[in-house]
Amino acid sequence: MSPPDLRVTVIQADTVWHDPHANRRHYQTLFDELEERSDVIVLPETFTSGFSNEAVGQAETMQGETVAWMRAQASALDAAITGSVQIRDGGKVFNRMLWAMPDGTLHHYDKRHLFRMANEHERYAPGVDKAFIEYQGWRICPLVCYDLRFPVFSRNRFDHAVPGGYDYDLLIYVANWPSPRHFAWQTLLKARAIENLSYVVGVNRVGIDANDLNYLGGSTVLDFTGQSLVECGIGPQMQTVVVSHAELNAFRQRFPFHLDADDFIIRD
Repeated sequence: MSPPDLRVTVIQADTVWHDPHANRRHYQTLFDELEERSDVIVLPETFTSGFSNEAVGQAETMQGETVAWMRAQASALDAAITGSVQIRDGGKVFNRMLWAMPDGTLHHYDKRHLFRMANEHERYAPGVDKAFIEYQGWRICPLVCYDLRFPVFSRNRFDHAVPGGYDYDLLIYVANWPSPRHFAWQTLLKARAIENLSYVVGVNRVGIDANDLNYLGGSTVLDFTGQSLVECGIGPQMQTVVVSHAELNAFRQRFPFHLDADDFIIRD
């Protein structure tokens, strides 16, 4: 029997530059406006500060206010909440995608591919491992922004030893993806869904940041054929959509592309 359907809410907002308190307060207001229950709520990359190298100085710890806030909201809403923030851990700062469960459990993934064109790699430490999160019978893989350009790292492999066979059923990208490369954002999200036989969620911010970069949003939830189940426009927006594991399984059985996939090993 397939896991139950999953209700996914995507929230794209205009991030307040370097003001975690204001951003948490804004998302709190949006949570209060949710008209229906959700299982997973996805916020953008660096949702407490904007994509800023200067924000390294105010990076929080895993005992900080944002982690506590996410845990409290996940419990109150009975939903998993995810998004990335700057986290200082072990003397390094990571662009860390947090995953807060309703029961208080916390998972995280550290962004592996750092955007060198903005010198992210000079101030942040790269992550090493992917994360696979088990949630309501679904296997979920969280990734961050620039990771989207590297399909080998996100490859959904098949292993009979893994329940369901595949690494994951749902791939989530949180991002600050600016407007000059918006076509790439839209195109690569579709490619990741098609090639990995997986649902894909992409959540981007909107507005203009303090570096004068414009963001068009375009947050979306795609099915395993690359078709949009929901597509956000260019302004602040919040949408919820249901994804079906039964439909995913049926498609994978009809088109078992994994049987012809190439074997490979990811090296550090």
